[in-house]
Amino acid sequence: MTPGSFIPVNYLPIILLMVAALAFGAGTLLVGGLFRLRRPYPDKLLPYESGNPPVGEPRYRFSIKFYLIAMLFVVFDVEAVFLYSWAVVFDGLGLYALVEMMLFMAVLVLGFIYAWKKEAFVWD
Repeated sequence: MTPGSFIPVNYLPIILLMVAALAFGAGTLLVGGLFRLRRPYPDKLLPYESGNPPVGEPRYRFSIKFYLIAMLFVVFDVEAVFLYSWAVVFDGLGLYALVEMMLFMAVLVLGFIYAWKKEAFVWD
């Protein structure tokens, strides 16, 4: 084997799949662009929000409460994922894992109480 002549044949199916996927995507867009009906009219070109006409300016600042609640949701949601994986292997873990999970849950409850006392869940 000379330098520069190596062809990774193990990757050939992956490359072919990527080429096929790109060709399918480009072909679909091309066929859709050629055959789709184009009848723009003023009502069709208006923006809408869930089927309703937009109200107010499109760019305005949201309260930090929205982001705070979203972050709290993500934190508690990720913690729930840890609970599922722990529950799957609970039989093989023993008492030590039970105590560790109770400590984990205690930390979660304390965080929830802290957020509640700081009125992070008040939706104004």
